[in-house]
Amino acid sequence: MSAEGTVRTTVHLVRHGEVHNPEKILYGRLPGYGLSDRGREQARRAAAHLGGNDVTALYVSPMQRAQETAVPIAETLDLVPVTDERLIEAGNAFEGLTVGVGDGALRRPEYWPLLRNPFRPSWGEPYLEIAHRMLGVVHRARTAAAGHEAVCVSHQLPIWTLRRFLAGERLWHDPRRRQCSLGSVTSFVFDDESLADIAYAEPGGVTDPTATGA
Repeated sequence: MSAEGTVRTTVHLVRHGEVHNPEKILYGRLPGYGLSDRGREQARRAAAHLGGNDVTALYVSPMQRAQETAVPIAETLDLVPVTDERLIEAGNAFEGLTVGVGDGALRRPEYWPLLRNPFRPSWGEPYLEIAHRMLGVVHRARTAAAGHEAVCVSHQLPIWTLRRFLAGERLWHDPRRRQCSLGSVTSFVFDDESLADIAYAEPGGVTDPTATGA
């Protein structure tokens, strides 16, 4: 309880660690993409960063990379992770393709119609839908951990979209400017149901925000 009698609860959103993806595929929601050795180390660092916190609830995206990231977090915090489908990666029509500026899908005319509206975006799940589903699970976590802290393991675009939504910023953005590195922790602090603060930490180290996949 705060001095004013409100209940302060913090929900930490952890981005999964680096994925083993030598082919540089935009894997999206495809199965079978687990963490690299570096990704497992990033997950361990995120777990250590959260280890001294009063965390009482842990929710995880169903994707393999998120589930593997949650393992050291669950062990460190002595919690049983709960899978919540709303933490899943954003839908993307380029899933399974390479999207580099060299020989990737962006140079193929048949895919250009997907790029007609960067504000929606026309190639994937609308930003507002991402924000709403993420907000739903964050409030689930806030309610479950009322007066304590919760952790949600998710993906770059969903985390960044929610952050912009809660900060009152426009949802369309330059992907190169996302502050959401691999293994990072974005923390939302609530007084009762009202957002009081947003914090950010990179226990896994700074990574390339434009890395293929998310």
